Amino acid sequence: MRLPPALLLGLLVAGPAWAGDLAVSLKTPSGKPVADAVVVVAAPTGTAKAPIKFPWPYRMAQKDMSFQPFVLLVPAGAEVVFPNFDPVLHHVYSFSPAKPFELKLYGRDQTRVVQFDRVGIVAVGCNIHDDMSGYVRVVDTPFAAKTNAAGEAVIPGLPAGPVTYSVWHPYLKAVRNEVTRAAVIPASGALRQALVVDLRPPPMKHGGY
Repeated sequence: MRLPPALLLGLLVAGPAWAGDLAVSLKTPSGKPVADAVVVVAAPTGTAKAPIKFPWPYRMAQKDMSFQPFVLLVPAGAEVVFPNFDPVLHHVYSFSPAKPFELKLYGRDQTRVVQFDRVGIVAVGCNIHDDMSGYVRVVDTPFAAKTNAAGEAVIPGLPAGPVTYSVWHPYLKAVRNEVTRAAVIPASGALRQALVVDLRPPPMKHGGY
């Protein structure tokens, strides 16, 4: 059956959006998985602009004298809640250019909110407990993910074709703690990338309240 020219043109214009996934696996030279690394794909040219929404909570809790999660990935404009679940006061702050802020002393079961409106990396600390540190990575693309405990991250639905992606971790031994790679996304299925990265040892923690 021959299709009418107008219908054929419509199918060509609104045809299937060929897309694939980028699956990144990170390990250290000794084979240890690297968790809490952020993988970001530069939005391909022509990608439609739409509100960015990630499926995880935009929350960085103070629990067991640490920030949880250690690295939080959010879109620009997101409001992040900072609940305190510890039986002590915390004073949360950042001097990072992307978002300097200060949440003065607040106690258990209290929450504060900060809006992160600029793209960048925001190092978070506690003015009372120097051992506490965390990071908020703010992005302006939906094509971003964080590695899990197995060192794996998947970014689905990327347009087929060449892309550039970056891998960032606060302890990564690289300029600005980041490495960049090129890849070609398939029209369907997943492109799997296995990277070996070297990390600096984290700061020694002293523990206690």
